Amino acid sequence: MGCGNNNNDFHTGNCVCEVVRAIKDIQDNAVEEECAECSSCFTEPLGSMVSPARREPVDTRVFVLSTADGSPFHAFLTHEGNACVSIYFRVEEVFDNCCATLRVLVPGHRDNSGHFAPVNLVSSSDKCCVDLTKVCQVDRFRASRDCITVDLRCFCAVQCIADVNLGLCD
Repeated sequence: MGCGNNNNDFHTGNCVCEVVRAIKDIQDNAVEEECAECSSCFTEPLGSMVSPARREPVDTRVFVLSTADGSPFHAFLTHEGNACVSIYFRVEEVFDNCCATLRVLVPGHRDNSGHFAPVNLVSSSDKCCVDLTKVCQVDRFRASRDCITVDLRCFCAVQCIADVNLGLCD
């Protein structure tokens, strides 16, 4: 049983969904105590993932996808003439039930002068890999002009990172 394996997967063919449902049932049947709510992709409305002290208009829920081996899915983008990779996405369209067009987002952080500074996620020692230590440096995002079309059935996990304003809906 695993990602993309349609043979003998629980009841609906989506093992991740079934396991998460089972965990939820287990949690619901446990002794009820007051718990802090978990921020998730289902948190509504858009903007709820932004700290309450910083409520600003937002137009994007930034997320990452994980492949079958647990590594972050990445796509290429062009930023200011440099070819880069990113693991951060914004959904633009969902079609044919499980396909999507995703906008590749430029990862960055605030530099010493308060401006956006891109973070190159590629490992300097291994040019084919994402350096996970650099992922922790990312706290800002910019829209790129690059989009990718994916089959969402090919991924094993989705994690929402932040609600941000990319100015795409203006």
